[in-house]
Amino acid sequence: MKLQVKKAAPLKQKTPCLILGVQEGRMTTPLLKELDSALGGILQRARREGEFRGRCGETMLLHSGAMIGPTRVLLIGLGKTAEISGETLRQGAGRAVRQLRERRLGQFCLDLASFSTARTADLAVQATAEGLLLAGYSFDHYLSDDERKAAPVDEGLLLVDTRAQRDQAAAGVADAAAICAGACFARTLVNQPGNIKSPAFLAEQAQSMAAEAGLKCTVLERRQLEKEGCGALLGVAQGSCRDPRLIILEYNGGDPAQQPITLVGKGVVFDAGGISLKPADKMDEMKMDMAGGAAVLGTVKAAAALRLPVNLVGIVPAVENLPSGTAYRPGDILTSLSGKTIEVLNTDAEGRLILADALSYAARFKPRVVIDLATLTGACIIALGHHASAVLGNHDGLIKQLLAAGRRSGERLWQLPLWDDYDHQIKSEVADVKNVGGRPAGTITAAAFLQTFARDYTWAHLDIAGTAWQEKERDYLSPGGTGVGVRLLIEYLRRQASGEKK
Repeated sequence: MKLQVKKAAPLKQKTPCLILGVQEGRMTTPLLKELDSALGGILQRARREGEFRGRCGETMLLHSGAMIGPTRVLLIGLGKTAEISGETLRQGAGRAVRQLRERRLGQFCLDLASFSTARTADLAVQATAEGLLLAGYSFDHYLSDDERKAAPVDEGLLLVDTRAQRDQAAAGVADAAAICAGACFARTLVNQPGNIKSPAFLAEQAQSMAAEAGLKCTVLERRQLEKEGCGALLGVAQGSCRDPRLIILEYNGGDPAQQPITLVGKGVVFDAGGISLKPADKMDEMKMDMAGGAAVLGTVKAAAALRLPVNLVGIVPAVENLPSGTAYRPGDILTSLSGKTIEVLNTDAEGRLILADALSYAARFKPRVVIDLATLTGACIIALGHHASAVLGNHDGLIKQLLAAGRRSGERLWQLPLWDDYDHQIKSEVADVKNVGGRPAGTITAAAFLQTFARDYTWAHLDIAGTAWQEKERDYLSPGGTGVGVRLLIEYLRRQASGEKK
């Protein structure tokens, strides 16, 4: 979708559809009064009869005939003014695009002033544009019938009142476009089927993206991983005939002397559980078990497009976890890159094993901060459902910064404790550590395991098991991969960049 900004009067603009945001209880703004008058009082009649009052989630489509410029006017309820947030605007814009698609309308205009309040003025343009762009995404690469493909919404004009607003809005739209390109890149990677998405394929996608963005990309293959001593990663990979990769991306946008922020993403391209085989029901969705790695690749792509003044390293351990005659077994003991030994009690707790080596590898970059993302535990879904990701770590300041970035980006986080008490659950009798700590506090003990390999730097862990995949279409999210983590991390990185300038 191509978005442009234009200084124009909304009701005079010739367009198949004009989109207006409406706040609950505020249906007599000058623009809405002008519209109501032109259409013979239909808005106030709809309000009186309870058909549309601007409540959050409400929509109403009006056909205007030749009485005004737009052929149609789509009203999007935003809810009560005091409760409108950036996420409200994303969701409202997303609902608008869904309505356009249902009616196969490829162009539209949107009045930006109607999607802004005093509370959201600083983020209204970017949030609204993000909602439009994210809702415009669809994964239909493998549909041969064009009729079954989602109707594209190709162009949108965002309308403002003055030239100064136009320039400011254009900058916000450009930022949103870069961020959403990164998020949609991640979504496409997640949505790719397992027969296509090998570790080598993921590495090739990273290399292609890096070449376009001018980034350094290093890919370690099996022999190099064996030479390095990545025994935990190789242990997980040995059940598949498709060799593992360790993908390293470097973006240097900051001072050369500045320590990098390092992002680590779990990249299990398909997870059958290994010998500890998963149930057949919904195993097909386990193509999404590399969503953490996809988020890292998408974030680095967006950071480079935005030219953020930070130094960034992205690390993605990529493997496939399958059962076979060569697969690792429950009871095996693996020697990790750090030298620590790991007793494997469940081969379906594989993500933490590959992250163990990746987190150890991250230390060689002397990072000032390390953040890992992983679809790590089903326990996280039990705890938080599909509405928030869990965050844990060894530094309260970093966690607070991530929580704030989550609120602003709409990718919410919720902190879980990581007390030393949980370490007892992952102590092994025959190795340094074991890869599962039992049913109690499964998300926390998984993080406690990771912390074993992240003690030398400031670190946070994001468990995105419940937020990386969307079963049904909702607001600006289509079914499949959500790209979760990209918007959150970009918001965090932008705040870091801003702080460095002060």
